[in-house]
Amino acid sequence: MYVLNTWYVAAWSNEVTRKPVRRVICEQPIVLFRTQDGEAVALADRCAHRAFPLSEGRTIGDSVECGYHGFTYGPDGACTKVPAQTTIPERARVRKYPLVEKDGWIWAWTGDAELADPADVPDTHWMVDPEWATVTHSYLFKCRADLIHDNLLDLTHESFLHKTTVGDDYIYEHGITVEVEGNVVSVDRLMPSVEAPPLYAETMDARGLFDRFHCTEFFVPNLHVLHSGITGEGRSREEGYLIKVLNGITPIDQHNSWYYYAFSRNFAVRDAQATEDLKTGLATVLDEDASALEAQEIGMQTRPAGEFDVLIAQDGGVAKARRILAALLKQEQAAREGAPAARIPAAAGRA
Repeated sequence: MYVLNTWYVAAWSNEVTRKPVRRVICEQPIVLFRTQDGEAVALADRCAHRAFPLSEGRTIGDSVECGYHGFTYGPDGACTKVPAQTTIPERARVRKYPLVEKDGWIWAWTGDAELADPADVPDTHWMVDPEWATVTHSYLFKCRADLIHDNLLDLTHESFLHKTTVGDDYIYEHGITVEVEGNVVSVDRLMPSVEAPPLYAETMDARGLFDRFHCTEFFVPNLHVLHSGITGEGRSREEGYLIKVLNGITPIDQHNSWYYYAFSRNFAVRDAQATEDLKTGLATVLDEDASALEAQEIGMQTRPAGEFDVLIAQDGGVAKARRILAALLKQEQAAREGAPAARIPAAAGRA
């Protein structure tokens, strides 16, 4: 059901403190907390004694104490104290998850810990670059992660779902170019000589005609980086108003997902009003996506067996991403059955 040998966004850095917090990633309950030195730790959120959630307990020193019977676990997952006796059972330990804290996100590796390579965490530096301003949101989407991936790879939905913010009919009137490099799928669309969408026009004070563009870069299966913006007619993209939208998609279970969203811009960087306007406008966009995908999830659950999506040319990126995801799942299944395990290789992002 899930690709496990990869990094998933588990939380924003500022969400993880000394107080234990619970997350569920690919049906795996995880407790996150920080040591006294500020290092983020992720352990299985299930005491070895009687499976009580460790997230319901408290931190003591660098350890987390179970709130049921006081079993205490160090940052390596080994039990360090059993209040009722002096000896500690050999099996009294919980799983430790590899973590990477980078650019304001905490990434957790959910598969074979020996395959975890921090170099495979995608580039998201725009979120902390002082030359860019960033708006963030977190959402619990009541749908499977695959539907969010499809939504981000086929942006023609903007023409219909986001008419008051980022949509316009000209989006679906222009075709796409799809490229694949390793496990990264890029879907690029150029929309020449068009007006800026309402949300951009207001925050950029952009009037008249521009070349609009967006390229969704999907690092299968965990992150979408949308390289977007507007520039002068016939001018290079680098000269325009640039936007980097970071979309961390983390499966919870078969029907729910965490959506970690960051919108970074290189214009009006110190304009507080522009930031507030974008925060409100983008929340509207995400609310519309959440409602649509929840309805789609219901449709998927009630769809008769043997009935499948009807894909069109605009779904070129969707089709290629699905093939890569299926191959990764098959690869992990083979590894569980005895073949050598494999991790998702690193891939360079677009500048």
